[in-house]
Amino acid sequence: MVKEIQLRITLKEEEQPNILVLKSAIKLDIDRQDITGVKILRKSIDARKPKIILNYKVAVYIREALQKSSAYQFEYKNVSKAKPIHIIGFGPAGMYAALRCIELGFKPIVLERGKNVQDRRRDLKAINQDHFVNEDSNYCFGEGGAGTYSDGKLYTRSLKRGDVRRIFENLVFHGATDQILIDAHPHIGTNKLPKVVQNIRETILNFGGEIHFETRVTDFVIKDNQIKAIELQNGNVLDVEKVILATGHSARDIFYLLHRKAIALEAKSFAMGVRVEHPQHIIDSIQYHCSGNRHELLPAASYGLVEQVKDRGVYSFCMCPGGFIVPAATANGEVVVNGMSPSKRNNLFANSGIVVEINVDTDLPKYEQFGVLKGLEYQKNLERLAFTAGGRSQVAPAQRLTDFVEGKLSTTLNDTSYQPGLKSAPLHSLLPKFIGGRLRKGFEAFGKKMKGYYTEEANIVGVESRTSSPVSIPRKENLQHTQITNLYPCGEGGGYAGGIVSAAMDGERCAEAATGNL
Repeated sequence: MVKEIQLRITLKEEEQPNILVLKSAIKLDIDRQDITGVKILRKSIDARKPKIILNYKVAVYIREALQKSSAYQFEYKNVSKAKPIHIIGFGPAGMYAALRCIELGFKPIVLERGKNVQDRRRDLKAINQDHFVNEDSNYCFGEGGAGTYSDGKLYTRSLKRGDVRRIFENLVFHGATDQILIDAHPHIGTNKLPKVVQNIRETILNFGGEIHFETRVTDFVIKDNQIKAIELQNGNVLDVEKVILATGHSARDIFYLLHRKAIALEAKSFAMGVRVEHPQHIIDSIQYHCSGNRHELLPAASYGLVEQVKDRGVYSFCMCPGGFIVPAATANGEVVVNGMSPSKRNNLFANSGIVVEINVDTDLPKYEQFGVLKGLEYQKNLERLAFTAGGRSQVAPAQRLTDFVEGKLSTTLNDTSYQPGLKSAPLHSLLPKFIGGRLRKGFEAFGKKMKGYYTEEANIVGVESRTSSPVSIPRKENLQHTQITNLYPCGEGGGYAGGIVSAAMDGERCAEAATGNL
């Protein structure tokens, strides 16, 4: 017999051996000797009150062997001689599209402009130390896309777009810890993601798929509104039958290419702002109600904040506890910041994007001349402004949080995790009033919601501009482009995902659609 129950465990109880068995026996009113095993299904932390509680959902096995095998099986088959599906981009959407193609008996041919995870490291080092951005290999482009060198956050609200559990199980199958199957807000960690990504690559290659790195797509050959071929930067032309376009939302050249060829695009609302960085102990003290170090059983604390300011949302985005800020520019002449965390989340700082909603239909009147690309151009201008304000390198403009809100230039800045370095700049006046004014009000409100959050010990760093795509590529119910037959816009670049898991699910859906009538 197996029974699923909920348990509430205090931190003191958590320190006891076999506490889940003991508490399960008490709750079920049975002899603990009758329990052959307890399987954790879900774990979350309730820190709303000083007495912190760990919430467990468990399956209690009573006089029955504990089931250890997964209910998910991934049946990959040799597709080396099967019909091809071309996939542009090898981020989460492209990777999962390729894996699903193999399961369905089709050969994925992946074209990725960047390098593999090992070779990407040299280019990341060049950004951090030499302030040089390789426009094909950086924190956004390369094997695994922007997800590879990130926190690996797997939390998603996109529960109706696909089987979330299947995505998680596949990550475990490829080397991720099975802890992601349990945690309420799971993550893998930037130090472990590259190996998982490498294992996915090896699965694709071992079963007959192809992956071509440093292969940049520069044009599409279209006849009678149907995609016929792909042109590459090296001059090669590939005949194609079905193409999954999974290039991510930082691949601006793809948006420009489609626009130049009069292929339908749509302007899409998005968000922009800054990244705020606190010492982690401040966030721990607020969230865990502690004055010193947090309890050793507790992870680095996170937060989620939202406030309405003048009819626009101001909210936290991609919060990275125990993490660091990284330079996420994809071209020289721009500064973009993002955040990530190692698996242990044991860095001294906590950082999060704090961004303002932008309604692309009403908020950018001066950019109407750019048509559907108006949001993209607005995004680019803010990134160029940050580049100039930082001293025309990857040094980022920054300000103490309190100085930003009070409208003062910071004479000194706090220590930071951002390797290229910070330069004091008057972000309160440099940012567009539409964004900066709302951020200032938002930070004041956050300080009231989290006592201690509003502090001179925090820096704000500019700019956080790549929260989501400012452009979408429309598609029909069969997931093909509304205008071009056999072209399947996919993932974040198409405007159909907002993170690793939702992008992976969309990749699977596009693979199923592309292979459905072959």
